[in-house]
Amino acid sequence: MSVFQSINPYSQALIQEYPLMDTGKINAALETAANGYHIWRRMRFAERAGVLLNAAKILRAGKEKYAQLITIEMGKVLPESLGEVEKCAWVCEYYAEHGETFLADEQIIAGYQKSFVTYEPIGAVLAIMPWNFPFWQVFRYAAPTLMAGNVTLLKHAPNVSGCSLAIAEIFKAAGAPEGVFQSIIIDVDAVEKILSTPIVQAVTLTGSERAGTSVAAIAGRHVKKSLLELGGSDALIVLPDADLQKAATVALQSRLLNAGQSCIGSKRFIVVKAVLDDFMQLLLNGISQYRQGDPMETGITTGPLARPDLAANLSAQLTGSIKSGAKLEYGGRFDGCNVMPSLLMNVQPGMAAFDQETFGPLAAVVAANDEQHAIELANLSPYGLGGSVWTKDIDKGISLARQITTGAVFINSLVKSDPRLPFGGVKKSGYGRELGRHGILEFVNAKTIAAEL
Repeated sequence: MSVFQSINPYSQALIQEYPLMDTGKINAALETAANGYHIWRRMRFAERAGVLLNAAKILRAGKEKYAQLITIEMGKVLPESLGEVEKCAWVCEYYAEHGETFLADEQIIAGYQKSFVTYEPIGAVLAIMPWNFPFWQVFRYAAPTLMAGNVTLLKHAPNVSGCSLAIAEIFKAAGAPEGVFQSIIIDVDAVEKILSTPIVQAVTLTGSERAGTSVAAIAGRHVKKSLLELGGSDALIVLPDADLQKAATVALQSRLLNAGQSCIGSKRFIVVKAVLDDFMQLLLNGISQYRQGDPMETGITTGPLARPDLAANLSAQLTGSIKSGAKLEYGGRFDGCNVMPSLLMNVQPGMAAFDQETFGPLAAVVAANDEQHAIELANLSPYGLGGSVWTKDIDKGISLARQITTGAVFINSLVKSDPRLPFGGVKKSGYGRELGRHGILEFVNAKTIAAEL
């Protein structure tokens, strides 16, 4: 393929084609990154913070324009796109304010006259980002990476190349020196060439398990640090003492946000049998209020899936689960990329809707005998990204959260990424952490300095 195509998921109309960079342009980008790094790493924290604050201002000033670009390229409803742009401004401001404190020298008493750890940038970070949150996923890694003094090369998903180039323009307009943030239009076959070069010292990937294992193998061959945020099949556990109405409302919000195309969306609703019937009725009442359609149209709550192959895969998972004994309670209609919000009941281990990540507006309801059975079911997954527990007993919720094998558990709340909290998974959901202080420490050299008289 010599070009990437950006195609409107709702109408399937071609938006634009983007030529792939040849070897000469890739080499030039790497040289530019090396030059930019030598400038950027020596700039004061306040100067780097100024660039991030400028980026936040640009994002807010152009919020409508950037939100429309997101919606047109990948299909989420416009209000969600507007929220995504606002969140990107927030993460820029967060690291501008806290980055220097996070990276301050750490004094350690070890019997020397002086001994401490200093945190230094490492070079260029290659970022391989997905299409589902085309602005947020980028700013989530870029804000801490740049604040730490690194530079970055962004390989975005082909179908959101317009978003990728727009983000590069934002950082340029914000005052970032040339080479600090570059959008590179490349295919996967160029990844190893880039990772093998001395200036590139790490790679961060958000995407599928398949992509993650491939990139991690390449990084390993070249002894480069890697961070992976992969798939998820989050459990939402509902106990008998939960606020059922709130739990049902947030469950549907979590599952149908971004048309269900969210790694940390609650995909398995694990409900203790004592309240299963009541909870199901609340789900049915709530899901009937959602409207699928043109994401630019007012009142539409669920846009299309981003690509036809994603819809075909979800359809196969739905059909396979029904053949294995699940019951379709609502939805199930597919029209190209447009998928009606759907609800499956009687889902059990061994079914696609339980074992696999379902990336679309499909919720799976799983019956649990009691709370310990619910924990067992939650952990019976190859993934471990996030999850939630719903109970009016906060201490019990925290106790159960400690038993769930995931990177995060929220009690009586929507699972979401927050600039202030570390984010990442375990098992096949990946490794490493983004956001919070943990996120900015992923791509730095923790250098020990010890001195004697």
